[in-house]
Amino acid sequence: MTASCSSRKAPPYRSESPFSSRCFVGILLVALLLLLPTSSDACGEPPRFTTMQLQNATKPSYSPGDRIYYECRPGYQPKYRPISAVCQDDNMWSPLQEDCTGKQCPNLGDPTNGQVQYQSGNILFGSQVHYVCNDGYFLIGPSILYCEISGSTVNWSDHPPICEKIQCRPPGKILNGKYTNSHKEIFEYSEVVTYSCDASSGTDQYSLVGESKLVCIEKDKWSSEPPQCKVVKCVYPYIENGMIVSGFASKFYYQATIVYRCNEGFKLSGSNIIVCGVNSTWEPEIPTCIKESTTPSTQPPISSASVSTPPSSQPPVPCVSDSKPTHPTTIPGSSHPGYPSHDDETPPKDVERLGAGIIVAIVIGALLGVGVVVCGMYFCFCKKKKGKGGIATYSAYHDKATTPAE
Repeated sequence: MTASCSSRKAPPYRSESPFSSRCFVGILLVALLLLLPTSSDACGEPPRFTTMQLQNATKPSYSPGDRIYYECRPGYQPKYRPISAVCQDDNMWSPLQEDCTGKQCPNLGDPTNGQVQYQSGNILFGSQVHYVCNDGYFLIGPSILYCEISGSTVNWSDHPPICEKIQCRPPGKILNGKYTNSHKEIFEYSEVVTYSCDASSGTDQYSLVGESKLVCIEKDKWSSEPPQCKVVKCVYPYIENGMIVSGFASKFYYQATIVYRCNEGFKLSGSNIIVCGVNSTWEPEIPTCIKESTTPSTQPPISSASVSTPPSSQPPVPCVSDSKPTHPTTIPGSSHPGYPSHDDETPPKDVERLGAGIIVAIVIGALLGVGVVVCGMYFCFCKKKKGKGGIATYSAYHDKATTPAE
């Protein structure tokens, strides 16, 4: 089988159509022209205001000379008439400002036994007022009124309130107790009632738990809940190794107060003041007295021998060389070798004997010295005397004196 190769011819060259590129450029130019701002002989949208609105609907465009009319929004009234603007030849609206003001609500007077407070300083549309009553009176009705639209005009949102005198109904009765003026049906503002407990029929008295005085502060509202009358009794507050400083009693009822103190050598653990609480328990709990512990010293003990003796009582220390003796001499009765004892102020007998021997030696030395001097003087006297008696005698004496030297 033979393969034949046939030469392929390139496709004929097709020139680009000039229409397609020209068409694209034209479309692009048209779009750019449409995007460019165009000058027209018309005014833009009419201006808008807070208190005014157009009487008629807006139009797509306005030509120079066209006039538009405004009217006040609900709740406002015009200051001047007419309210209009004109499209000018320069395609701008003629200058126009807010020309409406808020309508005014009816005047309000202060209520009896109260006051009205104007928050914005006026009673125009959108304002509000607050009502307050004098001391001893309460408000019946809304405390805040608003100036709002009512039909074609404005009016207050509600009727003005009134101020009524504060009174209270009788407070609650309690078991085993009573309050003052219990016969009254109505109590005035700030009036006070006082509770007290009845006498107990048993061995223990009643305690008043709670506030004893109640005050009428608002309509049918007292300053607190009524108290209770019940037996509140705490156990004897005994404390070991301590004592009661104040608060002594045979029985301890509600709010009885005790003050403690520990004996010498003990310290208090807890509060030194306790009170008998409403649940017949001491608050806080009864403290305890703990024996104080002596902390051992970390320094070595100091012996009596290491304490230096004052200069007035310390005996002189003999001068010794720097070398230490191999066997220190210990004087009898001394606690340290080589030194006398300081336990007794009287010197030992050996020291006394040593002192006496030294004195004797000094005396003997002095006597010997005197003897030598006397002998010398005697020798000189004899020598002079022999010299006067003759030469022979002197020679013989001289021979005798010089013989031992040879």
